Amino acid sequence: MVLERVVDLLHETQPLVLRELPVPEPGPGEILLRVATCGVCHTELDEIEGRTPPPRFPVIPGHQVIGRVVACGDGVAGIETGSRRGVAWIYSSCGHCDLCRSGNENLCAEFSATGRDADGGYAEYMVAPAAFTYSIPDVFSDAEAAPLLCGGAIGYRSLMLANLKDGQILGLTGFGASGHQVLKLARYLYPKSPVFVFARSEKDCDFARSLGADWAGGTTDNSPSPCDSIIDTTPAWLPVLSALERLRPGGRLVINAIRKESHDSELLAGISYERHLWMEKEIKSVANITRADVSAFLDIAARMGLKPEVRSYPLEEANRVLLDLRHGKARGAAVLIP
Repeated sequence: MVLERVVDLLHETQPLVLRELPVPEPGPGEILLRVATCGVCHTELDEIEGRTPPPRFPVIPGHQVIGRVVACGDGVAGIETGSRRGVAWIYSSCGHCDLCRSGNENLCAEFSATGRDADGGYAEYMVAPAAFTYSIPDVFSDAEAAPLLCGGAIGYRSLMLANLKDGQILGLTGFGASGHQVLKLARYLYPKSPVFVFARSEKDCDFARSLGADWAGGTTDNSPSPCDSIIDTTPAWLPVLSALERLRPGGRLVINAIRKESHDSELLAGISYERHLWMEKEIKSVANITRADVSAFLDIAARMGLKPEVRSYPLEEANRVLLDLRHGKARGAAVLIP
């Protein structure tokens, strides 16, 4: 499934085109994967509608990939043909700048994203740098493992940036593929911490309560108590302003989004220093992901038995799944199967 141009999903229902392409060949340091499944992410919507740095057109989207190794390029060692590997959002980085050497490869100026700067997993085959792939714990099926590589791993990074201590209150705004995994992860890492969920629909609130949220309400509802940290996973500005009002003094808002949609940016004109920012409140953005994030999260997820709520669809239905996600009809995580 190929993205050939930026489109507006409010008017275009077939942003991706089904194409028959040659099977790619792995170059030096690369492996060829036969894709078993690929997760669908809100970032694909950002790519399609032009909110990320421009993709390389044409490009095959998809950055939550589980596959089997078909062939290895020159110089690849320690990876066997037939083994199961995963590919996440980080496709490569330069490896030698100060940021890469300090463990911040997610901030590298030469950061390359799977499914944006290089072909991803909405396909039967893909190549990836071997050093940027991951062994997948046996406890997970292919469909369960795919959402861990983005929604789960970036959720883990967001939770670490939230600086939460066990017993402090965590808030989550938005409750999709990442939010529901963060709730499960927080329950495991911070068992004494109440979790409050701010969602846009009663269906999402019910879903959050079913997974153990201590409270769930609307985006602008008042939670029982102010939150010590809030993680925002929405594409809109309203949850940001609402979350800032619901932080305690000294609290931190972590925004887990590559871009915010522009149609409601006028809300920023109403930002109030006294209501939203005073009392030493902090805002922290999340940029991309590191290999260490993915590896650490996969290990924790395996130990705690974290299983995402997953629905599987044929690859040919990618456009329908993306539109469901765009219009808020998706629950949990969706994966595509070639």
